[in-house]
Amino acid sequence: MKIDRMMLPSNAPEQTGLDHLLIAMRPRLHRYCARMVGSVIDGEDIVQDALIKAVQAWPAAVPIAQPEGWLFRIAHNTALDFLRRRSRLEELQIAEEAELMADAHDATVLREMARLGLRLFMQLPVGQRGSVILIDVLGCAPQEVCEITGMSVVAVKAALHRGRARLRELATSADDAPQPALAPEEQERLSAYAARFNAHDFDAVRAMLADDIRLDLVGRTRMRGRVEVSRYFGNYAKAADWHLVPGLVERRPALLVVDPSRPDAVPSYFMLLEWAADGVISIRDFRHAAYVIDGADYRLNS
Repeated sequence: MKIDRMMLPSNAPEQTGLDHLLIAMRPRLHRYCARMVGSVIDGEDIVQDALIKAVQAWPAAVPIAQPEGWLFRIAHNTALDFLRRRSRLEELQIAEEAELMADAHDATVLREMARLGLRLFMQLPVGQRGSVILIDVLGCAPQEVCEITGMSVVAVKAALHRGRARLRELATSADDAPQPALAPEEQERLSAYAARFNAHDFDAVRAMLADDIRLDLVGRTRMRGRVEVSRYFGNYAKAADWHLVPGLVERRPALLVVDPSRPDAVPSYFMLLEWAADGVISIRDFRHAAYVIDGADYRLNS
């Protein structure tokens, strides 16, 4: 089950307020969850699950004194559940005696931590990872981190101190891992799709779709079947802010979208396609959830 356009129960007394809260908080929640689990794609799935839980819990929880913290607690716990299911939750071991953290609002530290890749965050224990992300990336106060994670103030400060030191060490170490590349078959498929899409030859693009094609226009709507999904291309025909380039996002074949008026700009969002023998069976388009690409490990294969 996934949430589209912040679906709310029609009888919720605070429907408008909750709707606005979820819309406003979704990018920040994703930024946190993506770094907690090391994937912008999985991070969006976790956010969607967290929003569903929030919608379901809202009537019983009203009034909520600190709704943003309440949402972050739900997202934090949902991310931990994901890590447990993936069997990658590490043992949290933080000593109560540790040096006090450096100034959480030091601008240099904030910029330094915010620009680090998701891959580096995943090398921290969960407690350190959550503390660094919440304080240095999202600007939360230590007391807010305690309320979200259930850790003590001393533990949060210790985790932040150790996490910062470890991230700096990781960031300066050499990375000799080979650069990923698209397999020839994927390169050919994505290039053909992108070429037809970029030429506005949407009839040719539709010809590449399987009969039971599924579309997830993330944060907006879902469609299924060639006839229904065919309508989706009409909106792209009216826009001029996109150009598709084959590449990789988190080592997964993807189409990265750049603004043709800004050829040197970074990709603004991406699409994921899945294929079967009879054509494209799934499209996941992040046009209306562009925040998902923030911090993503991607590579253009232009």
